Amino acid sequence: MGRLTRGAVILAATAAGSGRWQVVTVGVTAAELLPDGRWPEPLRPLAGAVELDLRPAPGGRGTELAVRPLGGLAALPGMAAHLVGNDPDGYLRQVLRAVRQLVETGEVLRADRPAVERPAPDRPVVPG
Repeated sequence: MGRLTRGAVILAATAAGSGRWQVVTVGVTAAELLPDGRWPEPLRPLAGAVELDLRPAPGGRGTELAVRPLGGLAALPGMAAHLVGNDPDGYLRQVLRAVRQLVETGEVLRADRPAVERPAPDRPVVPG
């Protein structure tokens, strides 16, 4: 499991770059975010590859969840490394959005299917 620190100073990433903190505010307490010290599901596959940090959000608006690659390097494991290509910070931002959605709504929200996946009203659906 990756290292969990509390109370460290977190700087939000202002520009893309490996090793920078990616931060999201989640509208729950730290205890609700990490029940029994367990990482939220979207982050669990990255345990050992990222550092996680929590602190209260300003104005009592929940918890700031921050994550960055360990050692300042973009060394993500297995499939994660394949998926991110040259933008590991983009993948971490995507994971943080998924964590926030899962914790706040109970599901990871999905955009509508692209038009090519939906049947058009003027053409028949071709079976299988």
